[in-house]
Amino acid sequence: MNGYDFIFAGTELTMLPSGALWWGQARTLCVSDLHLGKSERIARRGGTMLPPYETHDTLARLALDIERCAAATVICLGDSFDDLEASENLDDADALLLSRLMAGRRWVWIEGNHDPGPVEFGGTHLAELHAPPLTFRHIARPGAAGEISGHYHPKARVSLRGRRLSRPCLLHDSDRVILPAYGTYTGGLRADDAALARLMRAEAVAVLVGGVPRAIPMPRR
Repeated sequence: MNGYDFIFAGTELTMLPSGALWWGQARTLCVSDLHLGKSERIARRGGTMLPPYETHDTLARLALDIERCAAATVICLGDSFDDLEASENLDDADALLLSRLMAGRRWVWIEGNHDPGPVEFGGTHLAELHAPPLTFRHIARPGAAGEISGHYHPKARVSLRGRRLSRPCLLHDSDRVILPAYGTYTGGLRADDAALARLMRAEAVAVLVGGVPRAIPMPRR
């Protein structure tokens, strides 16, 4: 799968090039910040009109990850929709695709700051999920350990053939993992930003994903 394997809280995890995290022993796929319906939400609020393809693109990539991993459980780490109204306005075809992805497997929606919970969809709705030795929540908590979260949309810069590129990245140290945004229309916060520096240890690793053939580890700074 061209992923990056690492041990966290005594558990073997794999960061996939797509931006999803795979917990093989538990057959669990974890994604964060899908922000489904972002173009619809921006248009609804009178913002810039964006091509409304991002929801299908995000779900199609998620479908590939689920199929390749044969995931029995999917955890969505919050901000799965750009807001609650976006979940209600989901295109019929995309709603059907999402229903098909959820069918036959455990699906956990973690509450985010954009979407307190897309309750019209099935699955389990939680503020956070404790699956020892791991805890899944949307926003990292200072002092936590064994924590997997999202929210910050971390990105890192890399030089490639003389060009400086910005790519989504996972951040991890001995205490926490912060996932990149999985959604197609999502910005990001630099991995060396002060907000992330306050959470991550100095030895934290950034793992580049998105638009790269394999997940690539590098120092956070």
